[in-house]
Amino acid sequence: MNSETRPEHFAWSEEGKWKWIARVGWKGLCPRCGKGPLFQGWLKVRESCPVCGLDYRFATPDDGPAFFALCLTAFPLIFFVVWLEVAYAPPWWVHVITSGPLMALGTVASLRPFKGWLVASQYVNRAEEAGTEDLARRIDRRD
Repeated sequence: MNSETRPEHFAWSEEGKWKWIARVGWKGLCPRCGKGPLFQGWLKVRESCPVCGLDYRFATPDDGPAFFALCLTAFPLIFFVVWLEVAYAPPWWVHVITSGPLMALGTVASLRPFKGWLVASQYVNRAEEAGTEDLARRIDRRD
């Protein structure tokens, strides 16, 4: 294992932790090496990184991507829908053609970047669920 793939090497130290998280997370890259793909398919996280071998079992973003997609993507789009209604009072079918697809596309398209960002944040910050530190150590010893 060279210095770029060792677990002790922190690739983000060169560009800063937050820039690293944003870059690899939003691009869907491995949070350790920044080269291997994080995803297998649209939202399924791979078993491990094919480049550095990082085991992705730590990745548990759960409902986080959906929460951020709704709050940071859908909420601003609601303003467009309300503005359209107030400014033009269009018939209902205009909302079906514009608002519905825009909301669906906006939230679905942002799920993957948000999930990558959360997985990268979990790795870089070594996030663990509260109270599971002993369990995590026991699981790591079995490998």
